[in-house]
Amino acid sequence: MYRVARASEYLVITGAGISDIKIAKKSWILPGQSCKIFDVSPVNYTFEVQAMSAEKLPFVLPAVFTIGPRMDDEKSLLRYAKLISPHDKLSHHVKELVQGVIEGETRVLAASMTMEEVFKGTKEFKQEVFEKVQLELNQFGLLIYNANVKQLMDVPGHEYFSYLGQKTQMEAANQAKIDVAEARMKGEVGAKIREGQTMQNEAKIDAETKIISTQRQGEGKKEEIRVKTAVKVFENQREAEVAEANADLAKKKAGWAKEAQVAEVEATKAVALRDAELQKEVEIMNALTRTEKLKAEFLSKASVEYETKVQEANWELYKKQKAAEAILYEREKEAEAKKATAEAEFYARQQVADGELYAKQREAEGLLALAQAQGAYLHTLLDAVGGNYAALRDYMMINSGMFQEIARINGEAVRGLQPKISIWSSGSGGEAVEGSGGGGNAMKEVAGVYKMLPPLFKTVHEQTGMLPPAWMGSINDS
Repeated sequence: MYRVARASEYLVITGAGISDIKIAKKSWILPGQSCKIFDVSPVNYTFEVQAMSAEKLPFVLPAVFTIGPRMDDEKSLLRYAKLISPHDKLSHHVKELVQGVIEGETRVLAASMTMEEVFKGTKEFKQEVFEKVQLELNQFGLLIYNANVKQLMDVPGHEYFSYLGQKTQMEAANQAKIDVAEARMKGEVGAKIREGQTMQNEAKIDAETKIISTQRQGEGKKEEIRVKTAVKVFENQREAEVAEANADLAKKKAGWAKEAQVAEVEATKAVALRDAELQKEVEIMNALTRTEKLKAEFLSKASVEYETKVQEANWELYKKQKAAEAILYEREKEAEAKKATAEAEFYARQQVADGELYAKQREAEGLLALAQAQGAYLHTLLDAVGGNYAALRDYMMINSGMFQEIARINGEAVRGLQPKISIWSSGSGGEAVEGSGGGGNAMKEVAGVYKMLPPLFKTVHEQTGMLPPAWMGSINDS
């Protein structure tokens, strides 16, 4: 007899010529052989598995498993044909077999997890159950086509999931209140921010206007000084380079001073911001502590207080931040104005110094020209006297009235002493006559004057080292 199985069925043939069993979709059934048809379509099994978590909390796990023979593996199909196919798939025997495997593995897995892990990790828990149960069903040739784990349920007397659901609802409601408060806060804070920005922009425009005015005045002064001193700057280019180097050094010093001031302001701002952040964290932690402590009795009231503290902390932080930013901006503008003023003053001082330097140079050039002229004059005179230095010296002393000046000075010195001068001359009889009007010979008086010249020249020579000219005589060493 020739037998053919339907699409969801297989033929199991045993008997003569077959060592164990034979599975086929169609085959001849020979005399001495037996044939049985079994269905391979999957079946749904619904269970309510009672398990216990690691905290010894019982719960019910409703689950629906779709289980059937493994079609893609011949060995698994042979195993199913031997062990399960003789029984009806919906029979109590098969159901207890599958239920025992599923409940055993589910309880073992649940005992190693906390209730929170089971509740939050439903997907992972389902995957673990699926893998553990599938390992046990492989020995029966069964395959889990699908497994659905329904909502976890409380065991009567243990309402853990009920309380957990209430907690979630309260948290959602509180979060909604917080969102509403935050939206209201953002609106009010946004309005304050716009007002603050308007005031900041006004202050910024005023400061920039003052800076530009100062810069324009400085530029006007610089241009006026530059026009007046253009020629002097050209003649003193090298000195200007030195001044430029000094200017660069001054600018660098000013830049370093500015950076130091900016760094100081930034450090102050950073300290203020950090203080505000720490204050905010302290306020938040205090609010959280009070909220947790009072949540059981006054949850709504604690939430409102928490929102109020958060808003106050945020507002204080915002005010401190804006105040620090305003101080920083004002100091930056003051530094820029000081820098522009310093540059203008430095340029003016530089031009004044250049003018004084030019005047000194011109004065030095005049002195140099005068010295050169005098040198040429002396050289000409020295050539005229044949290189005789003594004759040149005597000429210059006579030409400049040096001897008259010496005589005048000596006369003034003698006049101050108020001396009594007596002139003695020899009379005709050899007697001495006192006085300058004694009626003696006038030539004798002249001879007396000439007799006084050698001692005078000797005195001048001793005092000044100068000798009288040759035409006036020479000094005898004796």
